[in-house]
Amino acid sequence: MKVTTVGIDLAKNVFQIHGVSEFGKPLIKKQLRRNQMAEFFVNLPPCLVGMEACGSAHHWARKLQAMGHTVKLMAAQFVKPYVKTNKNDAADAEAICEAVTRPNMRFVPIKNVEQQSVLLLHRARQGFVKARTAQANQIRGMLSEFGLIIPLGIRHIANHVPELIEDASNVLPGSFRLLIERLLNHLKELDRQVDELESQIVAWHRQSEASSKLARIPGIGPITASALVASLGDAKSFDSGRQVAAWLGLVPKQHSSGGRQNLLGISKRGDSYLRTLLIHGARSVVLRASLKSDPNRTCSWINDVVNRRNKNVAAVALANKNARIAWALLTHDRRYEAGYIASKASA
Repeated sequence: MKVTTVGIDLAKNVFQIHGVSEFGKPLIKKQLRRNQMAEFFVNLPPCLVGMEACGSAHHWARKLQAMGHTVKLMAAQFVKPYVKTNKNDAADAEAICEAVTRPNMRFVPIKNVEQQSVLLLHRARQGFVKARTAQANQIRGMLSEFGLIIPLGIRHIANHVPELIEDASNVLPGSFRLLIERLLNHLKELDRQVDELESQIVAWHRQSEASSKLARIPGIGPITASALVASLGDAKSFDSGRQVAAWLGLVPKQHSSGGRQNLLGISKRGDSYLRTLLIHGARSVVLRASLKSDPNRTCSWINDVVNRRNKNVAAVALANKNARIAWALLTHDRRYEAGYIASKASA
């Protein structure tokens, strides 16, 4: 009998393989070392291969596709219900093999090398930003032990701390002054790393036509646009803009029963980094909308939401709207026009 579907439980060194026929009969149950994977699948007739979207999944997906296989990636939480017994590698591979054949399964778009490299730049930048914030808070906490309070905001660290450690009237030990100076140098180095990575991201953004289109949307800049393009991959893999917003966790979480609708806060599913960028960008638009004396259609809509609810709800609503607009621009290959919806509605 011919193997038609294969489930792979990915790992660092040992991979569990589970293959079945078109009738669901198990034909392959084995473990493979990393150096055996290519040899095994190049000799296997083309079939459907399922994997969880985890570490190295996109790498193996591209490699197996080049061998003629049809590869589909799934989120781990969608595979978990198909695990029949206790969790182990064999049970996970069997669950993946079964889940990939479900007609209503949701799949993760496979990213190419360029998209992955851009996302890694974003992840590295995010790590340096977190380290910079932690370093600034450490300096602020150490100085507070001596009664020296720094105003909130990371920019005040560089503006006020050098003056404090140079002030001879402060009862600060010499060793402590040297320590703070060392931490300040570390903070400057982290700041430099963030700026360099951001420059690389902006350079890629300027070369990408799709990313440049998204940057024209109010509330989306080069950082958010490049992250959206690299994360979405092929936007046509999503059925609608609403599905993109749900994928990013920008829609209400439901707890409904008995025909009674009960909507909670946003679900916060998907990529928290991308969702945070969209919401922070929307906050700036909400702020500008409140300052304009002659608001346009978008500004009036935002102000209406702010008056009915609050600024946080308006920011999330605009982030949801921007995600749907981004999907429409990428799917239909259009450029953003501020009055596009208004002109269509009036027509």
